[in-house]
Amino acid sequence: MKILSDFNLTVDPDQVQQTLEKIKSSIPPGNNKNLLKQIFGLIDLTTLSEQDNIESVSLLCEKVNRLAEMFPEMPGVAAICIYPELVSVVKEKLDNPLVSIASVGGGFPASQTFTNIKVMEIEQAIEQGAEEIDIVMPVGKFLMNDLEYVEYEIQVIKQRLGPVHLKVILETGSLKDLSLIRKASLLSILAGANFIKTSTGKISPGATPEAMVVMCGAIKDYYNSTGKKIGIKPAGGISDTQTALLYFYIVKEILGEEWLNSERFRIGASRLANRILGEFFDQGPDFGYF
Repeated sequence: MKILSDFNLTVDPDQVQQTLEKIKSSIPPGNNKNLLKQIFGLIDLTTLSEQDNIESVSLLCEKVNRLAEMFPEMPGVAAICIYPELVSVVKEKLDNPLVSIASVGGGFPASQTFTNIKVMEIEQAIEQGAEEIDIVMPVGKFLMNDLEYVEYEIQVIKQRLGPVHLKVILETGSLKDLSLIRKASLLSILAGANFIKTSTGKISPGATPEAMVVMCGAIKDYYNSTGKKIGIKPAGGISDTQTALLYFYIVKEILGEEWLNSERFRIGASRLANRILGEFFDQGPDFGYF
């Protein structure tokens, strides 16, 4: 495929493991509260349940609004991520302008519907107040090697979004080869993604360190080729601080300090925020603010 022709698409799994082991050895031991505080500010606080409703999302917004009062030592989270139907609730209830409103869309989580329906859903979410959109790459078509369609769909959606940030979910748990993850990463970036994201959290495995290494490598190669910085978002099963620290250091070691901010690095999580608060305030892992 022409847009991929400038990049090597082959990944050596042994090299990925060597890179990962080196990164693991660079993580300082012990409880580093400054790092936990920094990671807290990178969280996309996510609720994507069939049980979500106006009351539950309003309560979540109220808790986010009170963060500065309850925990003045902590930064705000980066975003609240919800289903499109509930964007208007967050728009009404969220008081902190520094917290972005992110909506999944485009037939989330399977991406198995028509492109025009995906576009319509996304446009409605933006009209309701969404500032960021997380879509799933059409994995079925990608696995059929229909790369032109995947490119077309992402391009069409990005054109309709304009300045709204587009995060493209690769659903790496469905891509059984690391070279496929690299190809999906570069294809999504070249088609217009502002961020690439590992997973929906709806299948197992979700995020993995190996996928994260490969995705960061693709972003680095694209940056070296074009000078453009693309964001990265691990999501799916990230619930403890040690896992979050590992992803933080993968980004730090492969992409560098310039990526360690919410403009270029997010962590999609729901339980992680509680775990960080518990460790930061020495309250144990079951601290239940959210």
